[in-house]
Amino acid sequence: MAAERGVAAEALVGQVVLPGDLLLLPAHYDEDAEGERLRLSAGAAPQGRLLCGPGLRRSGAGLLVTKCGLLRHRPAGGGAYWVDSQQKRYVPVKGDHVIGIVTAKAGDVFRLDVGGSEPASLSYLAFEGATKRNRPNVQVGDLIYGQFVVANKDMEPEMVCIDSSGKSSGMGIIGQDGFLFKVSLGLIRKLLAPKCEIIQELSQLYPFELVLGMNGRIWVKAKTVQQTLIIVNILEACEYMTAEQRKQALAKLSGN
Repeated sequence: MAAERGVAAEALVGQVVLPGDLLLLPAHYDEDAEGERLRLSAGAAPQGRLLCGPGLRRSGAGLLVTKCGLLRHRPAGGGAYWVDSQQKRYVPVKGDHVIGIVTAKAGDVFRLDVGGSEPASLSYLAFEGATKRNRPNVQVGDLIYGQFVVANKDMEPEMVCIDSSGKSSGMGIIGQDGFLFKVSLGLIRKLLAPKCEIIQELSQLYPFELVLGMNGRIWVKAKTVQQTLIIVNILEACEYMTAEQRKQALAKLSGN
């Protein structure tokens, strides 16, 4: 049996896993996954419902690893497992917030470069307050911060700049000033973590605006070009620095 060759998922959290590895789940997760997906519920997910994140897919009562990386686990709610890898090519995922670059206008749709294998589409009506008469002023080359509503291997990815209630919620056209650069997807996930120490330490150095895209793109703007470039350099280098090295570098910049 394939399940007998697997290893308990809890024992491998924080360790390197390889494609083809089978991770066994605790007994309370041994339920019909297909039936669980078909069950409709207006409330929260039932206790024991496991979320299978990037790099994993369900295989019977376990999880099959599909890419190399570190196994991560979040016990909150029903629990979630995913593989944290240093992937460079971004693969669009439904619900992800990304930074796209407008490359073309095609009728009522904008084409955006999101760093994936193909461009994403964005309707002119997918902005807060947009109508057929009141169209958003979007030009080729503009930066757009939006969210994927369609993202799978068989369809063109589609973005919107409004939430379910029709509000922008911070999404839309990013200002012309500022600096856009690219980092690894692993660093982006680290920066987006709640109470990220890197962001908190930088905010004490200079006031700045920051937009983080799950596709590895970061837009930053400080009061001056010099301050902007300093923050860019720190964010690019912090992936390879320890917490102590980062604090020493920030202390030198602040004059302490």
